[in-house]
Formats: sequence, structure tokens, C-alpha cells
Amino acid sequence: MEFAIQDWHWLVFGMLLVMAEIFIPSFTIFWFGLGAVIVAALLWLVPDFAFSGQLVVWALSSSLFTLLWFRFFRPLMIDRTKAGIAREAISGECGQVIKAPTPDGRGLVRFTTPLLGDDEWHFICDAPVAVGDRVCVKDISGNTLIVEKR
Repeated sequence: MEFAIQDWHWLVFGMLLVMAEIFIPSFTIFWFGLGAVIVAALLWLVPDFAFSGQLVVWALSSSLFTLLWFRFFRPLMIDRTKAGIAREAISGECGQVIKAPTPDGRGLVRFTTPLLGDDEWHFICDAPVAVGDRVCVKDISGNTLIVEKR
């Protein structure tokens, strides 16, 4: 009797890897588990898929998921504002207006060195400002800087 890997083997393996993520919080094992679930679905659709092909699909899908997570999705989830944590650190920093505020929108200011992880910030200013003007940070409100014209 010959042993053959079935689709449910991959499904159980994938679920075990996903559950292992609870105990090892690195958020990388999850993607290998998801790759195993992809192989289970592929094996369910194509039952005579070779084991070497299954391993290749698992390795490629796991690598692709991991790459997509660390390269594209994880950076989008980083809190770049740090509002209230480093208010004193950004107070007085000056930048250049690259988009003037409109009556229904905020302006955009660029700093030469990143402030709290970003070099471009939306801003509010009491005085009228134009593109190219220099403004300095007075305060921060959520994701928006409160600035004054220099």
C-alpha cells in the first residue's frame, strides 16, 4: 500500500501552522499556513498533482504571501503619527508648503528630515500661505499639523 498526500493533509498542516502563530507571534508562520491551505485547494481541484509540484506551490505561495505582507501591507499599518507622544520633539520644526490649503481642504507641507516617520504632512494654518512659503509647527492634532507662517 502506497501512501499519498491528500488535500486534507495540507489543510490540517496549514491550520496547525496558523494556530502555531498564536504561540509564536512573529506573523510569518501564518503565511506558510496560508500557503498550505492554497496547496490543499489546488490538490482538491487537481487530485493527481505531483508531490514535488505541491512542495513548489507551497514554497512559492508562502514566499509570495510573506513578501506581500512585509513589503506592502505591513508598512500601510504602521502608525506614523505618534500623536501626543513626541509633541515637544516636532514643535518648532519648519518645512516648505508644497500644496496650499483650500477652503474645503488642508495644505501639504514637506520637511527636509522626516517628522515622526513621515516627511510630508497635512496642515492647518490661521494665516494665508502659498506654495513655497516656510511654515513652522506649533502643535499636532491627530494626523494634521497646526502650523504658523514663518
